Amino acid sequence: MSPLHLRIGLPSGSLQEATIELFGKAGYRITGQHRSYRPAIDDPDLEIRLLRAQEISRYVERGYLDCGVTGKDWTEENNSKVQVLAPLHYSKVTSGPTRWVLVVPLNSPFKSIEDLRGKRIATEAVGLTTRFLKSRGIEALVEFSWGSTEVKVPELVDAIVDITETGTSLNANNLRILEVIMESFPQLIGNIDSMNDPWKRAKAERLAMLLQGALNARNKVGLKMNLEQSQVPVLLRRLPALRNPTVSPLAQEGWVALDTVIDETVVREIIPELKLLGAEGIIEYPLNKVVY
Repeated sequence: MSPLHLRIGLPSGSLQEATIELFGKAGYRITGQHRSYRPAIDDPDLEIRLLRAQEISRYVERGYLDCGVTGKDWTEENNSKVQVLAPLHYSKVTSGPTRWVLVVPLNSPFKSIEDLRGKRIATEAVGLTTRFLKSRGIEALVEFSWGSTEVKVPELVDAIVDITETGTSLNANNLRILEVIMESFPQLIGNIDSMNDPWKRAKAERLAMLLQGALNARNKVGLKMNLEQSQVPVLLRRLPALRNPTVSPLAQEGWVALDTVIDETVVREIIPELKLLGAEGIIEYPLNKVVY
């Protein structure tokens, strides 16, 4: 191991595979994550620890970790004093945020948050829930839930605050949303003292840039083609989705090469149009990172 190293906490559990995959797209190969909470990574300057997302911000704040990837929600729940290095817009299943929602059974008489005054609410995020209710002037009994929160209403509590990404579990348990308390994406966070160290800060910022570059490349592809130079203005008018491609002259006089990045969903519509405009040698290729 390098004499200088950055210790990073990554989330185990539901976000683990998506996070390992993101690091892979950013150029970091992590192995052994299914056998150890200290998996290997192919960068001697980095140490990885797999921990529950709920705990990572506390360990970063206390300096046990130099930085970590955890949800904005858990950093706020723990009221952790850390430095946010980069938002990371990914989730377990989709690219959308997770939501903390205040929910009740479908047949519940409660129609708004005001109806929950003096009622009992179960949640894993006691801090978030308590602060939210206070901001709305609602007094209620908020109790910690160790899990299976959605099955506790209405027999054990009047309402729950739970996390959802797609809403599937809520629908399966016949629950409806009264309020969205917050939306959350993962963040790369850093210990304040560690980020005052020039080497650690530079290493963390490079990591942040590569992770965000990998996220920027999601659902995008590269597109190359050759085209008669006289057709370039026509192509750009007909296909504004190509935005501003790189145009380079070819050895064959009057022809140019175009290279651009485009949303993958529109490629199937654009390639036939390109062919009609006389483009040749059209190549679509995958991207790992797009750094703006």
